[in-house]
Amino acid sequence: MEDKDILEKFRRADSRNLAFNQLVRKYQQKVYWHVRKMVIDHDDADDLTQEVFVKVWSHLENFRQDAQLYTWIYRIATNECLNFLNAKKKRFFLPLHDVAAELAEKLDTSDDLSGDEVQLKLQKALLRLPDKQRLVFNMKYYDDMKYEEMSEILGTSVGALKASYHIAVKKIEDYLKNH
Repeated sequence: MEDKDILEKFRRADSRNLAFNQLVRKYQQKVYWHVRKMVIDHDDADDLTQEVFVKVWSHLENFRQDAQLYTWIYRIATNECLNFLNAKKKRFFLPLHDVAAELAEKLDTSDDLSGDEVQLKLQKALLRLPDKQRLVFNMKYYDDMKYEEMSEILGTSVGALKASYHIAVKKIEDYLKNH
């Protein structure tokens, strides 16, 4: 189902719920895994994914279509992740490295996450990056997103995103060589 068809149905009161269900079915998995790569924990990712779709529901009728629907949803999900991680740091008065250590511990003990040793090392390397660098890396490496799309979502210039990705890759390479 095309986004424009979903939006058209959503604008009509008699088909609003159906349209929203279609939208959730279409994007829920992508949003969940985008969130999960940032927050690691399944329960947190599940809760945040629900929060994302609650926000989408409450703001969808004001969506102006000057961006793609998926880009708009992705931006909401990204902001939810960053807010969640910032709140976590503030709530526990944790320095960045302690939050990364906590998330790395979840990686080691999670039954949901599978992967070989190399994948686990990559995930641990990613946790050492600042949140925004990790986000840029995930969007480019895992989601194969174009810099122009990332720029729309994050409100950052393409040049800055390329630099951020390059720095993230370098830090990950250094981590993998030394661990």
